[in-house]
Amino acid sequence: MDNEMKMPEMFGSMVFNDTVMQSRMPKEIYKSLRKTIAEGKALDVTIANVVAHAMKEWALEKGVTHYTHWFQPMNGITAEKHDSFVSATQNGGALMSFSGKALIKGEPDASSFPSGGLRSTFEARGYTAWDPTSYAFIKDNTLCIPTSFCSYAGDVLDKKTPLLRSIEAVGKQAVRLLHLFGDTTVERVLPTIGAEQEYFLVDRELWKKRKDLVFTGRTLFGANPPKGQDLDDHYFGAIKPKVGEYMGELNRELWKLGVYAKTEHNEAAPAQHELAPLYTTANIATDQNQLTMEMMKKVAHKHNLACLLHEKPFNGVNGSGKHNNWSLETGKGENLFEPGKDPASNKRFLLLFAAVIKAVDEHQDLLRMSTASAGNDCRLGSHEAPPAIISMFLGDELSTIFDCIEKGIPYGQTRRTSMDTGVHTLPNLTKDTTDRNRTSPFAFTGNKFEFRMLGSSFSIAGPNIVINTAVADVFEAFADRLEKAADFDAEVDALIKETVTAHKRILFNGNNYTKAWEEEAEKRGLLNLRTAADAIPCFSDEKNIALFEKHNVFSRAEVLSRTEILLENYCKNLHIEALTMIDMARQEILPAVMEYLRVLTETAANKKALGFADAADAERKLIAELSSLLNGLYADTEALEEIMNGLSNLPDTHKTADCYRDTVIPAMRALREKADALETKTAKSYWPFPTYADLLFSI
Repeated sequence: MDNEMKMPEMFGSMVFNDTVMQSRMPKEIYKSLRKTIAEGKALDVTIANVVAHAMKEWALEKGVTHYTHWFQPMNGITAEKHDSFVSATQNGGALMSFSGKALIKGEPDASSFPSGGLRSTFEARGYTAWDPTSYAFIKDNTLCIPTSFCSYAGDVLDKKTPLLRSIEAVGKQAVRLLHLFGDTTVERVLPTIGAEQEYFLVDRELWKKRKDLVFTGRTLFGANPPKGQDLDDHYFGAIKPKVGEYMGELNRELWKLGVYAKTEHNEAAPAQHELAPLYTTANIATDQNQLTMEMMKKVAHKHNLACLLHEKPFNGVNGSGKHNNWSLETGKGENLFEPGKDPASNKRFLLLFAAVIKAVDEHQDLLRMSTASAGNDCRLGSHEAPPAIISMFLGDELSTIFDCIEKGIPYGQTRRTSMDTGVHTLPNLTKDTTDRNRTSPFAFTGNKFEFRMLGSSFSIAGPNIVINTAVADVFEAFADRLEKAADFDAEVDALIKETVTAHKRILFNGNNYTKAWEEEAEKRGLLNLRTAADAIPCFSDEKNIALFEKHNVFSRAEVLSRTEILLENYCKNLHIEALTMIDMARQEILPAVMEYLRVLTETAANKKALGFADAADAERKLIAELSSLLNGLYADTEALEEIMNGLSNLPDTHKTADCYRDTVIPAMRALREKADALETKTAKSYWPFPTYADLLFSI
């Protein structure tokens, strides 16, 4: 009860939100600020000075002495440089000050962040610019001001700026369509996101003993334990006390930061869990998901746990994803993808929905690219996540509606029915008009689209930039056509029918895991970009550069630089993994197994010396098996090392990525196969690091 009573006071207590601003700024200044934000205009420095002073006073009252421009460079995490509020006075004293200029603009060093060739490493100056559409907050006793980030030359070096551009693009075109449908009071449309976050928790002391977990975030070696997720007894199971304590503190810390942490439960794999927030605007949702991932790790440390956000920390059990629930909402709070009681006659809904179908079909490559990484390659299509083939799930009702539209026949409305449980004391349940499909990459789930391909460690900025831009492009084409229509209603009908007919190949309600679907998808002409090395180069295809340039989301240089950065990250992650495998094999596995072999051979020799030669059969057989595997492990380690030494001779990042895909990864798999077999035959007391059984069942 105490926690419930404190919740309203706790929520957003570390956020400089509207409530705080209204209470601390003159009414006219607050109104002017909100108007500036709504219209997307530059902030007047006079207003900025008032806002900065109010921010500083609020922060000081909470014991804060420093501020930072908090930004999201292209390394996938956040960055911050702390400055104090301290200023010198003429008499040698000090005062606490914070100007509008300091609020609006910062100058961090930009030389060491990924740029993909946009700038030279010796060119250090960078700028951060305040994003007033996302609230400032206090974290680690520091006032954090969300900002965009660019270089001295004006090159965009972050994920926030293009996200904001894509939000403007889709909002602008959506407003055009709504006005054509007669809703001329709508001035603003924003994409909304709900990002479900999956993660693993393991004992921190065990985590420290595994170089692969420390360096790469996943286990590069590990034999499957006798029990995994076979019994489905962890999914939605009772939450263990230690995990419950962790979740409780995580919720409280997120609530203080204004994150609507809503749902928590055990996921399918042992030690796997999920947190889901309520929906909010795409920009704020992106900031908050970055905070969520950071807070997950920080709180885990306090509880002597390690939070694993890698897409596939453990072979043989489910990996972790991040389901990206996307929709569009007007400034009045109306969800544009709410079908209503009679979706078949809701022409506005059907047109907007058809636009998304077209966008997904035409930009399969970009959607796949936006979820491409070395880590996610380990997860996609493994009967725990969607395959690499993009398709859309509509459900029975909408599929039937669009089928009727295509064929030009009337639709008989599906009625909701009650499901009789057969138990008189239980209420009859109202069934939805369609089931869900957990294997679909891009599924409509009632009033939003769930993009399920994202990896758990991803920033959600990239995928949502793609969705926003692709949908904006179709919205624009639709608006251009409808604005010229002599008969608006007839043109809407024709446009819906043409669109669904032309792009129905992307629609699939069946099991995405089957070989039959893979074959069918190929017949339909759908892309199957199996690995990140296949998908990432699509980013810089001419049609995609043209799309982003058209909507002012990315310039050509920015697309090319990001393509290079994504390929570099793919190569660097695999490089670290391969070197870690070599290190663990040479320094830990080989010595451990050799020591165990020494004990076995001495035992066998001692038995023989005592006249019990036949009694040493078990030792001899085990020695032979271990020796064969050990020789194979040594040879595979040498082979992987030789491959790694030759990578420096490759001409460019594209060729290097191909080599990692075609040569390095198979060599890593071969090495792992030997090591995992050795683990099953080596006495546990000799194995050099914690096993899967230790890690997955330690809490």
